[in-house]
Amino acid sequence: MKIGRLPLDDKTNGWSAILPTRTPKPALAGDVTADWVVLGAGFAGLAAARRLSENCPDQQIAVIEAGAAGENASGRNSGFAVDLPHNVGSSLDELAGSHRFMRLARMAIADLDYTIKSHDIDCTWSPEGKYHTAVSPRGVKEILDPFAKELEALGEPYKWVEKPDLVQNIGSTHFTAAIYTPGGALLNPAALTRGLADSLPDNVSLFENSPVEEASFENGVHFKTANGSLRGSKLIMAANGFSEQFGYYRNRFLHLVAHCSLTRQLSEDERNTYGVEKPWGLTPANAFVGITMRYTKDHRLVIRHGLNYCPSQRVSASENAAIKRRHKELFDKRFPMLPAVEMEHTWSGFVCLSLNSAPGFGQLAPNVWSAVCQNAMGVTKGTFGGILAADMACGVDNPLITDMQSLGEPSLLPPRPFLDIGARCRFMWEHWRNRHEA
Repeated sequence: MKIGRLPLDDKTNGWSAILPTRTPKPALAGDVTADWVVLGAGFAGLAAARRLSENCPDQQIAVIEAGAAGENASGRNSGFAVDLPHNVGSSLDELAGSHRFMRLARMAIADLDYTIKSHDIDCTWSPEGKYHTAVSPRGVKEILDPFAKELEALGEPYKWVEKPDLVQNIGSTHFTAAIYTPGGALLNPAALTRGLADSLPDNVSLFENSPVEEASFENGVHFKTANGSLRGSKLIMAANGFSEQFGYYRNRFLHLVAHCSLTRQLSEDERNTYGVEKPWGLTPANAFVGITMRYTKDHRLVIRHGLNYCPSQRVSASENAAIKRRHKELFDKRFPMLPAVEMEHTWSGFVCLSLNSAPGFGQLAPNVWSAVCQNAMGVTKGTFGGILAADMACGVDNPLITDMQSLGEPSLLPPRPFLDIGARCRFMWEHWRNRHEA
């Protein structure tokens, strides 16, 4: 089959722009054969390749990536390794599901922490926890109060933070209250993805800048690129939303786009005016209208705002310029003491969601397994999805596979154009209904 749509690197990713120059691994050239093929070098693909190497040390694993490691979706998120589900329910079934998710997420975080320390990966990995914030009293009542009760039911530690303490901790008066949870980590996702790619085991070969133009799944797996071909007996599909192009999960994924900006480094005078020393990260009570924000170790502020339906998986330069201006306006409202601070980098990242929030995980064919559709929590979900897909493919008896399977399968979407109309109407409704959290 011909592959019709591929990732496009528009060279705007701020997380990689602030890093030293990296030379990607060579592109695929000539005819290459491996025991295993992994499609995609994001968090899922790199985790799968590393686990396959552990499970099958005498076999050859080939990872093929359309772009450069750290430049596509995995390297463009806001840099949170999250250990708690975004939405916790209060029923016994929902609480049990939350416990399963936390086991999975914490396994992934522990695995990443071990790999980062073992290979000295400099990705500003920082176990700072995060704030979950509400702007309005209504947001406190509807989101934070139930969240606190559910954390208590889960037996999870948290701290309720009122506005005066929150202002002291994050330097903004914009929020009414927050719940601080100590788990998880903050990081530069492009640096982590690069580091994971550059520290793969010896029996793993990585081919970057090698977009697959044609795919066949007869007698194993056969991918063709502009300058070569790759054959393997078995495949781990880790191409996230682009897995549709290879015939899997068609009409199952919603493609959204999120926009992020990173300021220049604050000067010493600006840091003194700002008055906050420790890095922090916060997530909003409502992701449609609220802002995800961070203060980094190197004294930059991060804003992620704007979640929209984007089936084309493309953002134009003019759209990016408009987003940059909007992010500056939002920044000035939240940090009026820093009027001269500009957005140094603005970029977009594409998010793959399913209608029922289920991942694309499991065996798709006798020789194909998948770890795709992370539903906007790619650092942890991609990592544990890749690890467990590799274990499943190798027949490893890992009890966490059952936890993963309990998350369900992506449900079928309405056909287009009904999907487009419905998605855009839903987004308009969410923005209007939750405007108090802007």
